Amino acid sequence: MKKSSLLVTVMVAAGLGLIGCGQPNLSNTQEKALIGAAGGALVGQAIGGNTKGTLIGAAAGAVAGAAYGHYQDTNNE
Repeated sequence: MKKSSLLVTVMVAAGLGLIGCGQPNLSNTQEKALIGAAGGALVGQAIGGNTKGTLIGAAAGAVAGAAYGHYQDTNNE
C-alpha cells in the first residue's frame, strides 16, 4: 500500500470522527454512526489494504455505531 493512500484514509477517518464530536445538534444515533464509520474505515483499510476493504469497514462501522447510538437514544428518554 502506498503511503499517500494510507495518509488520505487516516485523514478522512479522523475528519469523520471529529465531525461527529463537534456537532451539538446530533442525536446519539447520528454521532455514533459517524464515529463508527471513521473507525470502520481505518480497520477496513488495515485489514483489506484497498478501497473495497475501506468501504466495507466504513459501512459496517456506521451500522454498528448507529445501532449502539439508537440503543442509547431509546434508553435515555
